[in-house]
Amino acid sequence: MKSNRTVEVARTALYWLAAIGSLWVSPAVALFMGIALALTIGAPYPKANKKVSKYLLQAAVVGLGFGMNLHASLAAGREGMLFTIVSVVGVMILGVVLGRVLKVNPKNAYLIASGTAICGGSAIAAVSPIIDADENDTSLALATIFILNAIALFIFPPIGHALGLTEQQFGTWAAIAIHDTSSVVGAGAAYGAEALQVATTIKLTRALWIFPLALASIVAFRSKGKKIAIPWFIFMFIGAMLLNTYLNIPQQVTATIVMLSKKALSVTLFLIGCGLSVASIKKVGAKPLILGVVLWAIISLTTLLVVMA
Repeated sequence: MKSNRTVEVARTALYWLAAIGSLWVSPAVALFMGIALALTIGAPYPKANKKVSKYLLQAAVVGLGFGMNLHASLAAGREGMLFTIVSVVGVMILGVVLGRVLKVNPKNAYLIASGTAICGGSAIAAVSPIIDADENDTSLALATIFILNAIALFIFPPIGHALGLTEQQFGTWAAIAIHDTSSVVGAGAAYGAEALQVATTIKLTRALWIFPLALASIVAFRSKGKKIAIPWFIFMFIGAMLLNTYLNIPQQVTATIVMLSKKALSVTLFLIGCGLSVASIKKVGAKPLILGVVLWAIISLTTLLVVMA
């Protein structure tokens, strides 16, 4: 009995150390920390983790809006606007269809398609509470996207150099084919200054699709006889972006809000990762990862052919 109590105390202490540590690492690392904890010693406070992660996630998404400027995003990404629209809509449709073919849980397939089509973890974070996805769907979708992000960050620049892509071409390719903004920025910076500028601006334009995606998600996943749940945090996200665009808010203030939001997102992903279990992984299987890889391969090859044409 005493031994069990000691183990529980140690488990709780390790959980809190990891939770605090997640403040100082990237969202991807925080997610994997939570998953590692859940799959080894198990995470305490399952109900509290679920409740806290839900609201902390929404707050983080709203805070990130203070780092976006509406005019700059639209103006800078104007050249790639049509390409962006076609790729976003195409990936969402393809993701849903392939999800059915592979018999992937519809919510999981939708989350993976959202992350692939728009901006990786941010899109999944914004959509998951709207479609009422559970921690397993969310954490597995995030893990799939982050794994592919890490791979893309390392292999895209060498491929671009091998194919002789210009910085304009590479920036466009990276912005469309790499999921998460941080990985897009990293790949663009590794290729060159112009590639970084092109990749970042097109990616910011893609991020604006979070709002129409959220509205479409409300309609697509509403249940018969059930009222549509309005995702007020998405409207607050748009409001934060508009405030940052039209009000002369000191840069130090907005930079601090964005920094705190990123830390909140890291903690959120740690808590989401803590909700994963061996049983849930076995239940879901490898199909979500296969779906993510197939979607990524299709969008990467298609975009590459277009920019080289």
